[in-house]
Amino acid sequence: MRIITGTLKSRRLATPDFEGLRPTSDKLRETLFNVIAPRIQGAHVLDGFAGTGALGIEALSRGAAHVTFVDDDRRAIGLVGENVRRCGVADRCVIIRGCLVEVSRRLETAPFDLILLDPPYAEKDLVAAVKATAGVLAHDGLVVLEHARRCEAPEFAGNLARTRTLTSGDSVLTFYERGPERGTPERRSRAGNPNRVRNDGQ
Repeated sequence: MRIITGTLKSRRLATPDFEGLRPTSDKLRETLFNVIAPRIQGAHVLDGFAGTGALGIEALSRGAAHVTFVDDDRRAIGLVGENVRRCGVADRCVIIRGCLVEVSRRLETAPFDLILLDPPYAEKDLVAAVKATAGVLAHDGLVVLEHARRCEAPEFAGNLARTRTLTSGDSVLTFYERGPERGTPERRSRAGNPNRVRNDGQ
């Protein structure tokens, strides 16, 4: 597994030697970043379900200002740490071990421009995974969910609305942006500039 382009182009990443982790393929990662390229420069990014950290590190390679990695697997957290050290970007990221739903509740003061979610393909509650990001997404931010083709992503998750889908083999990328929460008037708010997220000691 390698970084596709940017300042870290061709840098090799450590891969898992344990079961249960499914890194995003180079092909799908390239498709994703070709689509979101205009949003990356200077962005504050949340890499939920970080796994190897490949998505977040790719974002840093392409000009993201800062990435917060979140994963609840101790082994994955170790792998992310190894990879950011290999790539020399440890000073531009924070790594947090914990469940995304729980961690997101402690990050509401630091909105993210871009949130990348790659939960296990066996994950049943995709609504909860997407909805958890609503409170930490910048007003004009974007959430991208990778999921199995056999699992339909929700049309709405809180005040996030599905805006686009891209299918590649057995995988799908579903894009979400802010919209009116169902049953409530559309809320219009302005988020300030994202602040650097600091490790909360978890």
